[in-house]
Amino acid sequence: MSQDLTKKILVTLGFILAYRILAYVPVPGVNLEVIKEFFDSNSSNALGMFNMFSGNAAQRLSIISLGIMPYITASIIMELLAATFPTLGKMKKERDGMVKYMQIIRYASIVITVVQAIGVSVGLGGLSGRAGESAIMIDMTTFTAIAAASMLTGTMLLMWIGEQITQRGIGNGISLIIFAGIVSGIPHAIGGTINLVNTGELNFLVVIGILAVILATVGSIIYVEMGERRVPISYSRKVVLQNQHKRIMNYVPIKMNLSGVIPPIFASAILMFPSTIMQASTNPIIQSIHDFLNPNSYVFNVLTFLFIIFFAYFYASIVFNAKDISENLKKQGGFIPGVRPGESTALFLNEVASRLTFWGSIYLGLISTLPWVLVKFMGVPFYFGGTAVLIVVQVALDTMRKIEAQMYMNKYETLSAVGL
Repeated sequence: MSQDLTKKILVTLGFILAYRILAYVPVPGVNLEVIKEFFDSNSSNALGMFNMFSGNAAQRLSIISLGIMPYITASIIMELLAATFPTLGKMKKERDGMVKYMQIIRYASIVITVVQAIGVSVGLGGLSGRAGESAIMIDMTTFTAIAAASMLTGTMLLMWIGEQITQRGIGNGISLIIFAGIVSGIPHAIGGTINLVNTGELNFLVVIGILAVILATVGSIIYVEMGERRVPISYSRKVVLQNQHKRIMNYVPIKMNLSGVIPPIFASAILMFPSTIMQASTNPIIQSIHDFLNPNSYVFNVLTFLFIIFFAYFYASIVFNAKDISENLKKQGGFIPGVRPGESTALFLNEVASRLTFWGSIYLGLISTLPWVLVKFMGVPFYFGGTAVLIVVQVALDTMRKIEAQMYMNKYETLSAVGL
């Protein structure tokens, strides 16, 4: 392993460690015992899922308890606007425009964070523990201001950490933050499962069944994620002769899951955002809607499935640009056998990508919801969904690919230097 790659891995681990330390820094003025008691009693609903994605920072009411979700929500809004308004879409494609585009996302993240922080603060105002002690130990107005400032600072720090991992580390900064948050809860989940077995609340055979579901889910994800459709490419004789000492890729690889881990993250963010806001309300109608969006409900998982399919198509259309690929092939003297260069090639590639995206979106939806259905039938008394497993495995695979690519690049540079 090269020194440069080792440095990038250490930088990434250092920033992840900083993220985990921030998860233990609470917002001033709260009774942590009451907060923990509240989240323990809501571990099987949207709050439990929200706590899982935050790496258990929510149950400590950490300054990063909102996690990176405000940034993801802002990104979703901007992606939708960019697809709707051509001017914004053009801005995103330009180098200078992209800087402004990202700046708008940051400002939108600030607004969303403040709104969510105020909503959480107001909701905690009426919260009390079993012994009657209040969750807030200071003046409510003061606490709301402190909580909004603290959570805003925490979310901005997470955004900065994500950018640093992307630029100076091994990449995938935002995804790795979510990955670290989910993985950090695994030891606690294992300990909780062992306690349930010891107290007789969970049968040992059910635990074996859960492990079988997890292994089958992981195996399915790895199998599909490694799969791709290779569209054959031929090159003119002139191009082949000019590049006879260079490797020419003779196919265009199109992954079955073009959108990666983004659809389940976007779907989770969209479904958890209103739930977080509605939690602060005492209105019976709003509370019934909040209960309707419980992650253990069939409605929530049906909505998750539909949102994932939508975002799979939406994001695949952004990351896979058939027109650019066809133009590049034409410039390089390449063509798909039996397909005319130019517009016909773009239409052919779009058709292939569309068929793959259909099956890829179904796969994402099933992986995110089917494990929950299976575990629910087993009578498990806690929330378990395939979305977390999907995110963890996909981010792990993508990170491994980036590390391998960096290793191969370093070997290539070393061989080139020796050759010179």
